[in-house]
Amino acid sequence: MSSEENKKSIEDKLTTIKYNCCRKPHLKVNQEMCRNCESRCCTHICPAKVYSYNEDTNEIEVEYENCLECGACRIACPLNAIDWEYPKGDYGVIYKNS
Repeated sequence: MSSEENKKSIEDKLTTIKYNCCRKPHLKVNQEMCRNCESRCCTHICPAKVYSYNEDTNEIEVEYENCLECGACRIACPLNAIDWEYPKGDYGVIYKNS
């Protein structure tokens, strides 16, 4: 990897990833459990910012279309409130070769 590649921000690197998005979400959160979560670590740990907290509805919003399939969210969730699966078939993230 060149030194120029190392200097790119995570946002720049994320633009090089291609997705084949399925209409059926492969990430689901248990909103009842999430309401009791104090850390909401999923909103901080996800490098693709898939999760966000909506203060008006007191719910975690999930933009599963951006998921990198790293699994960090399900590992970090202290309440095991995230139902995480790999996308079915040929769907999901497609990493390009550098």
